[in-house]
This record gives sequence, C-alpha cells and structure tokens, in this order.
Amino acid sequence: MTRERLINAALLASLLGVPLLAWQMDEPFVITLATKVAILALAGVGLNIALGLGGLVSLGHAAFFGIGGYAMGILAAHAQNYEPLFTWPFLFEGSNQMPLIWLVAVVASALAALVIGALSLRTSGVYFIMITLAFGQMLYYFAISWSAYGGEDGLSIWVRNEMPGLNTLDPIQFFAIAFAVLAMALWFSARLARSPFGLALSASRQTAERVETVGLTPFKLRLVAFVISGAITGLAGALFADLNRFVSPTMLSWHTSGEIMIFVILGGVGRLYAPLLGAAVYILLEHLLGGISEYWQIFLGLLLLIMVLFAKGGLIGLIAGREVAHD
Repeated sequence: MTRERLINAALLASLLGVPLLAWQMDEPFVITLATKVAILALAGVGLNIALGLGGLVSLGHAAFFGIGGYAMGILAAHAQNYEPLFTWPFLFEGSNQMPLIWLVAVVASALAALVIGALSLRTSGVYFIMITLAFGQMLYYFAISWSAYGGEDGLSIWVRNEMPGLNTLDPIQFFAIAFAVLAMALWFSARLARSPFGLALSASRQTAERVETVGLTPFKLRLVAFVISGAITGLAGALFADLNRFVSPTMLSWHTSGEIMIFVILGGVGRLYAPLLGAAVYILLEHLLGGISEYWQIFLGLLLLIMVLFAKGGLIGLIAGREVAHD
C-alpha cells in the first residue's frame, strides 16, 4: 500500500470515526460539523474533476452549488406549502423526497454546466476564469432579484427532506447519508481518473495537440468533464441546503467558488482525497479560530500562501511525497 493510500484511508476512517464517537458521547454539534465537512468535500470532488484532471480553473462553480441548493429549496418549499410548482402538462406539487430532489439538482446543474462550458471552454487561461466567474455572478444577482423564492433574504425550509427508511432529523443518520454520497463520489472520481476518458482528459491537459493527432477532440473531453464536475457540485449544494434547511444567494457568490477551490488547493490539486482534507482543515480553522477573531481567514490565507509557495502538492503531497495523484 502506498503512503498516499494510507493517508486516504486514514482520512476516510477519521471522517467516519469522529461523528460515531460524538454520537456515543451525545455531541450532535460535532456530528453536524463532520456532516458539513463531508458535503463541502463532495463539492470539492466535483471541482477537482475539472481542475485536477482537466486543468480547468473555474471560479464559477458556486453557480452549480447554488443551483443544487435552489433545486432543493424550491421543490421542498412547494411540497411543504402545498402550492403546485406547475399544473401543465401535469400537476406537480414539489417534493420532499431526497432521491427525487437529488435527481433534479444533478440534472439542473449538469444542464447549466453544459451551457456555461460550451461557451466558456472556447477560451482558455484567464479568459476562461473570468467567463466562469461572470456566469456565477449573473446567477447570484438573479437569485437576489428572485423575490418569489426569498430574494436577498433566501428561502427557509421548515423540515428536513425525507430519505426512505431513515430519520433525516437525526444528526448521525443525516451524516450517514452525506458520508455515503461522498464515498460514492470518491469511488466514481477514482474510476474516472483511471478510465480511458480520464487518461485522455489528463493528456489533453498536458498536450492538447497530441490528443488531436489520435482523433480525439480536447474541447469535447473538457466539456464532458465540466458537466460531470458541475453535476457533482450541484448534488453537494442540495445536501448543504438540506443540512441548513436554508438556501440563499450566498451559495452562488464568488466567495463560495473561492472556498471550494481552497479545499482542493489545500489538500492538493489532482489528488483524490484532497477535497476531504482541505474541507476538514477549513472547517476546523473556522470552528477553532472563528470564536477568537472574526478575521480568522487571515490565518487561512497564510496557510494557503505557504501551501502554494512551499508545498505545491498540497497537504497530502507534503505528507505523501512525490506520488501519482489519484493513487
């Protein structure tokens, strides 16, 4: 077993073990923190597919995170208020069932990623970064002006949505849902990286001209990766909104895009479990230092600066040494 695999196993075991211990000690707040780590790590897994595999530096992934959140909020709000979402071509009164909400969130986010990617991937470098940022900000200001669903104040959900056979109001059971989804996303990301598509995508990131010589189109490879990335991030948004029972335009802001990118950079761009470690460090710093000073992000910025200057492989790369990413 390589050192990085041992680190990955330890991270996953810690994420599972800490809330289980907190459950035994009757500490629901710690369980909620662990759940937040799992969900934010899921958003990072989505971005890591675009950034780590495809080399696509997107500052607009909050758009997909927010779309997933609003998909949950809109469906749940109509179901709880007994107001039909639409009556044609059939009556649909919304839903409070997580599987259906997740499906809508994934499809809506994937479609948005398809449109945004089809336009933005015709550029590269700083132009791609700015176009994705612009799309994210467009959706952010649209949500602020969308008074039907709370506008700037956001949209509150009275009761957490339902998962068949589980009590989602129980913190440990909701954590189990988030952990299971994250584990599946990590498994999918690992398989994707080793698949012919993942290898071709990685090759197009390094040398697009050589990929074209074998009959593949880098634009199509990157677009598919961008859509998959957006879909996973949208699913994380739906879970995050469900955890808080609240969705607001903040989920669509560029600050959220930056936070998701920080998770990946802290852990190590392209490394499979980087988003998990990055999200855990972020939440720990927020929890431990946030009570000391409202400017706790200064310390986060200092840590990020150190990582960029002295540990380009992120925290996992620093510990594991020079090993192949997604090992």
